[in-house]
Amino acid sequence: MAEAATPAPSTPAGAPSPAPEIKIKTRKPRQRACDEKDAKGKVCAGHLKRYYDYPKEVEKLVGPKAEIYRCEHCKTLYRPDPNELPRSYVLRY
Repeated sequence: MAEAATPAPSTPAGAPSPAPEIKIKTRKPRQRACDEKDAKGKVCAGHLKRYYDYPKEVEKLVGPKAEIYRCEHCKTLYRPDPNELPRSYVLRY
């Protein structure tokens, strides 16, 4: 019984855990909700929010100060639609 109470570690204590894969997609024109499907085929439909303070590993993939969006549920990253004007500016007149 004592052996079952202490689980064996799957990774050594000094080894870092593997980083999750970062998925980057391109938004469709006027897309506001995530269209990523899970293992069962169900659409996530989480709201895409502007992602300002992203970590260094994301910055290496998208570049510094890039306009990037992230799903609030599944955390999938989206680049803006290349055919739309950038939304980085509050006022454009």
